[in-house]
Amino acid sequence: MSTVDDVSTRVIVQTVEFDRFSVPTASSVRVGGRPGLGTRFRVAGMRAAGGGCDAVPVRCLIVDDSPGFLAAAARLLQRQGIIIAGVASNGAEALRQVEQLRPDLALVDIDLGGESGLELVGRLPVPAILISTHDEQDYRDLIAASPAVGFLPKTALSASAIHEMLGSAATGPRET
Repeated sequence: MSTVDDVSTRVIVQTVEFDRFSVPTASSVRVGGRPGLGTRFRVAGMRAAGGGCDAVPVRCLIVDDSPGFLAAAARLLQRQGIIIAGVASNGAEALRQVEQLRPDLALVDIDLGGESGLELVGRLPVPAILISTHDEQDYRDLIAASPAVGFLPKTALSASAIHEMLGSAATGPRET
C-alpha cells in the first residue's frame, strides 16, 4: 500500500493484480484544496454491494486525470465483472494504452485537465463512453456531435449501465 499526497489530492492506493497487469485501487479518496478539506468520490457501485453483471465481459480502458477516480472506478467495475485492461490520465497515454492493450471500450472523462475528452474520443480506434461529474445537459450538443457511444454521469457508473449503453448502441442510434 502506498500513499500519494499533495495539496489537491490524497489517495491511499493498494495494487490489485489482474491477469497480466496491476491497477491501483483506492481505500480512501479525498480531493480538495487544503489538507482536511475535500470532496469524496461516489460512484454507483459504492452505494450498495451487489453481484456482477451476467453479460459478456468487456475489456475496458478508463481515461481520467484524477488518480482517485481512476482507482475507485477501476475497483468498482472490476468487482462488477468488467475487465480493466488499463488506465490512462491523458490523451497520449490513452492512445498508447489502446494500441498496446486492445480494449473493447474506453471510458473517457470529458474534462481531462488541459485536454478535451470530447476531442480524444474522435482519435480512439475503439468505442468510447464519455463520463463526467458535470450534468449531461452542460455538454448535450457536443456529446451528440461526438462519435462516442453515449454519456454516463460518474455517479451512475456501473457495469450494468455500460452493458445497457453498449446494447443500445448496437440496436440503434442513441436519443438526443
